[in-house]
Amino acid sequence: MQDLKDREDVILLVNTFYDKVRQHNELGPFFDEYVKIDWDSHLPRMYDFWESNLFFVSKYKGNPVTAHQSVDKKATIEQKHFGFWLQLWFTTVDELFEGEKANLLKSRARNMSHMLFMRIFNAREN
Repeated sequence: MQDLKDREDVILLVNTFYDKVRQHNELGPFFDEYVKIDWDSHLPRMYDFWESNLFFVSKYKGNPVTAHQSVDKKATIEQKHFGFWLQLWFTTVDELFEGEKANLLKSRARNMSHMLFMRIFNAREN
């Protein structure tokens, strides 16, 4: 196996990962019911996001915190969702790649999932 080297690798990773998300017993229905995601527009944003994170290019335009907070209007996002997401992310990265950039993506995903959940939780009205 090789490490990630370019956008094509990011696209392979993101597509493989979200194929698993869509088939996951908890995440698939969650994305369908609560997020109501338009996959044709979501996936290219994720390519840009992860490519920007990994290769320090300026392609991603957006705010993941506000995007996730807007999905959580009914306080439906739970910590377990981020756990499932991370488990699938790690498994997918490990199936496809190995090396410094693969490890960096896992570390960034772990940090991001924690930060996003805390920002979502703190934004809720009690």
